[in-house]
Amino acid sequence: MAIWKRGCLAAIVVLALLALGVWVVFGGGKLQTDGEINANPLDRDLLNARDSGQLAVSNASDTRILFGDLHVHSTLSVDAFQWSLPLMGGEGVHPPADACDFARFCSQLDFYSLTDHAESLTPRTWEMVRESVRQCNAVDTESEQPDLVAFTGFEWTQIGTTPEDHYGHRNVIFKETSDDELPTRPIAAPGLASQAFRDQRTITANLGIPLRAFPNQQPYIDVGRHVREIAALSLCAEGAAAPDLPADCRELADTPAALFRKLDEWGFEAMVIPHGTTWGFYTPEGYLYDKQIQAKHDDPRWQQLIEVFSGHGNSEEYRDFRAVERTAEGVECPEPSETFEPCCWRAGEIVRSRCDDPLSDECEQRVRDARENFVRLGPSGQLTLPGTEIVEWGNCGQCTDCFQPSYAYRPGGSVQYILSRGSFEAEEPRHATLGFIASSDNHSARPGTGYKEYERRKMTEARGAVNEGWREIIFGMPDKTDESQPLTPDDVMAMRPFQRVWLERQASFFLTGGLVAVHAKERTRDAIWKALFDREVYGTSGDRMLLWFDLVNAGDARVPMGSQLEFDGTPRFRVRAAGAFEQLPGCPEAVANALGAERIERVCAGECYNPSDRRKRITRIEVVRIGRQMKESEPVGELIEDPWLTIPCPQDKEVCDVEFEDPWFASADRELVYYVRAIQEPSPAVNAGGLRCEGDACNPCYGDYRVAFDDDCLAMTEERAWSSPIYLR
Repeated sequence: MAIWKRGCLAAIVVLALLALGVWVVFGGGKLQTDGEINANPLDRDLLNARDSGQLAVSNASDTRILFGDLHVHSTLSVDAFQWSLPLMGGEGVHPPADACDFARFCSQLDFYSLTDHAESLTPRTWEMVRESVRQCNAVDTESEQPDLVAFTGFEWTQIGTTPEDHYGHRNVIFKETSDDELPTRPIAAPGLASQAFRDQRTITANLGIPLRAFPNQQPYIDVGRHVREIAALSLCAEGAAAPDLPADCRELADTPAALFRKLDEWGFEAMVIPHGTTWGFYTPEGYLYDKQIQAKHDDPRWQQLIEVFSGHGNSEEYRDFRAVERTAEGVECPEPSETFEPCCWRAGEIVRSRCDDPLSDECEQRVRDARENFVRLGPSGQLTLPGTEIVEWGNCGQCTDCFQPSYAYRPGGSVQYILSRGSFEAEEPRHATLGFIASSDNHSARPGTGYKEYERRKMTEARGAVNEGWREIIFGMPDKTDESQPLTPDDVMAMRPFQRVWLERQASFFLTGGLVAVHAKERTRDAIWKALFDREVYGTSGDRMLLWFDLVNAGDARVPMGSQLEFDGTPRFRVRAAGAFEQLPGCPEAVANALGAERIERVCAGECYNPSDRRKRITRIEVVRIGRQMKESEPVGELIEDPWLTIPCPQDKEVCDVEFEDPWFASADRELVYYVRAIQEPSPAVNAGGLRCEGDACNPCYGDYRVAFDDDCLAMTEERAWSSPIYLR
């Protein structure tokens, strides 16, 4: 009996020690908090200097240009939290408070919005977002022209598995900030993103990771708890109006039309902004925007703008290529052209290179199988050739003659395509009428990151494993196979999220991001909101270029960018543009004093917006003219003239001021869309070289240990600004 008791006691001690060990390694996960906002407003002299610099080149209009970023994530978003982890080279969490301090002091914006993924937010974290925005606005309440205007928003992150059920991502921004003018809960999308953000098989749910990281396991335990908090939220009941649902459930809208209906039920002032419409990371191959031009999915009461550029690349330009061809018989892999190689085609060529006899019938069959296997798997097609190095894929899937294109370009979602394409469900063709903005899509609470080109792994989403061991755990490093693997979508969904996506290849396409600029009468919430809804806005690739674009012969009233009107005769337009100020190193003294050295290093990554008195030069103005489809059979590519006109700018002037006419307008016999690009002199930018290919040889800019952490992968580019269009009938 004594022996039995001693054995039991020993077992209890062992179990207790084991439980204690498990708790030490895996217990104590902490919930994210909202952080603390710096209580100092921006120095008024810095604000006045910004206004003075603009007035010096103004065309004496009754508006001022204000810069902002309406697409920003904190680490409340699951993907942002994961990228912040040490194994990904991250710097730790960046809560909502960081976004306020960054916008006010680091980038010195006039306005911004928090847009964390609705699928990642819970009642607790949605309250944090709302309260953080209110606190940010409260810093400068004594001024009628506040130094910074913060908006509350969320991202509706819809991802379909086929072109038919894919709608893409939209940011929802609300005008007001009080709880009685905001929805009780964000509106999420069902589907792949929603599943991934509450997936217990995320890298941090792998039990081996905290153990391997011990004694520095805390961040991994924290993100695991964050995912569990999200997964614990039950879905709202269907059928009830949004305001009648309880606060502690997840509300879903599966289409833009359903999203608009729920916003109607709330009745608050809001806007919905599509983005990432060409980004192949999540967009099925063969996707076209067509169904979203239908009135039910393009409600102008909510949707007046579209994001043309972000830190994920450019979505402006249309091309005729397709990643796959859809025929009556099914989906096929198209042949390459001079400027585009489909990745399904490259998959076949990779297999061909592994044949003993590349010209044999057996090899040709293996090549066909590889192409078919890739097409069947869509955006995850690379998994059909495990162990294949990124350089073997070359530049496949990319728009090789576009300006800083988004990854795996889908031209059927480009802004040019969207403006030309008609919907023909009704007697008269219907078209989308949208203004252009740009933003960052930053995932470390840093609105407006493009003011300086530095710190690639902090100012962009380029991330990757810090060593080979972590890379193997995150992505898996299977042995190379000569044969293509006939995987199914279910096989892919059984993998961990970071194994499903081509994150390592995308790292070469992450940019510092863009800005939205508004022509507002005042530096106020009302004036900014009015300019956004009037479409008197433009986007830049990050630099703060000044741009005016007006129709000048339509009567006495000014007809600015974003306008839509009936017109007779020959339209004459005026463009006025000035380049961004060159930047000085460091931060202005007033910012350093207000924010403090530690916060500047942590939040600003050591650098701030710090303009000199010299502007970069605008080298030319490019005019794009787009005809609207009148018949569904009209090829869209033939209606897009890009550039329709190129106007060189004087080399010896700070401001480019030009006019042009269209004497062929009346003979076009259709609505025409005009917008301009102001092109700035070349300058270096992070990741501007993409995969850095010369012929078939590529040198990817990895986000991981394979590229030095102090290498920003700079390449020369021509920063630009896109005006909103003027629509003439």
